[in-house]
Amino acid sequence: LSAKLHFVDLAGSERAKRTKAEGERLQEGIHINRGLLALGNVICALTAERKPGAHVHVPYRESKLTRLLQDSLGGNSQTLMLACVSPCDADFEETLNTLKYAHRARQIQNRPMVNQDLERADAAQLRLQVRALQAQLGSAETVGGP
Repeated sequence: LSAKLHFVDLAGSERAKRTKAEGERLQEGIHINRGLLALGNVICALTAERKPGAHVHVPYRESKLTRLLQDSLGGNSQTLMLACVSPCDADFEETLNTLKYAHRARQIQNRPMVNQDLERADAAQLRLQVRALQAQLGSAETVGGP
């Protein structure tokens, strides 16, 4: 029986023209954008309108990020997403995109359940049953005598 806790900083989309990144920094921005695009695709698949009983493919394997967050996005977990935005006019477009992204992510419906070790639950139930039977046996011996 175990639990997971993920803290992920999505870093934000990197606009190469705005940051004037070059070389290794540019490649890092490209990888960030690929991961965010894959995450956006997963969010869209999880929140897509579909007919009852219809199966929709969720592309978790498109990036390491979505694979890592698979349980958090559509699994048995409670998930909290913080969207950091800027009040600056120059960041309006990025802030708007972040809010749209967060709104889509908010539409994901997880149904978390308490993880239970079935063997432990069965063992506890059997112990209770043994105690109840011992109590019945003890009361029968007291009434009937030796």
